Amino acid sequence: QVQLVESGGGSVQAGGSLRLSCAASGATYSTRCMGWFRQTPGKEREGVARIYRTDGSTYYTDSVKGRFTISQDNAKNTLYLQMNSLKPEDTAIYYCAASKIYWCAWRLDEYNYWGQGTQVTVSS
Repeated sequence: QVQLVESGGGSVQAGGSLRLSCAASGATYSTRCMGWFRQTPGKEREGVARIYRTDGSTYYTDSVKGRFTISQDNAKNTLYLQMNSLKPEDTAIYYCAASKIYWCAWRLDEYNYWGQGTQVTVSS
């Protein structure tokens, strides 16, 4: 089992920045891919960014390209999401997820473990 705990959420004005962290513990050696997802009320959870643990390749959904950066510190078993130039439409609960699949994509069922989520609110 892998436990994921997110932190770093909060309220900011449009144009501001936040850095989310996701601390992983347990059987982290079994995970191959990690990602950040977000969800707003009444909408499906969507993928924001993902990173392959083996080679560090990163992928982003179009709406955050150039503004968000996903990174990992394997020594600390911690995943990060640096969010810059935030917009009101970025407001959501952000979830960290881990997958045992080497080349995971955006499908929710590809991820085996999920954090509890952290709220990000961006005001105009």
